[in-house]
Amino acid sequence: MMASITDLKSALKETLEARGVLTQLRARIRAEVFRALDDPSEPRPSPSKETLLINELIREYLKFHKYHHTESVLIAESGQQDIPLDRTFIASELNIVEEPSTRTLPLLYGVISHFLNEDGA
Repeated sequence: MMASITDLKSALKETLEARGVLTQLRARIRAEVFRALDDPSEPRPSPSKETLLINELIREYLKFHKYHHTESVLIAESGQQDIPLDRTFIASELNIVEEPSTRTLPLLYGVISHFLNEDGA
């Protein structure tokens, strides 16, 4: 017996969901809709130093986890520069002393780890 169109659609949807393709497509569509609605002629206020650093910490985290579409929305919405700030500069501004074992992780992990360990000390 041949599978119905409904069965084929269901199987295709399950396969695409299992591979993570649907999630990526939904994220990409959201990012593109935002870009289409964003008015580039509308001036954005300059972010404060704190906001700039927070956005860069989040950006590094998103990039590390390969959340590229989310990162692109963050950059567009926040008005961050396309080129990220240098990691060493961010660490210096936040008085973060990096250990060799944590240099491969986003700085945000070190910040969170510091506060978690501080509570347990």
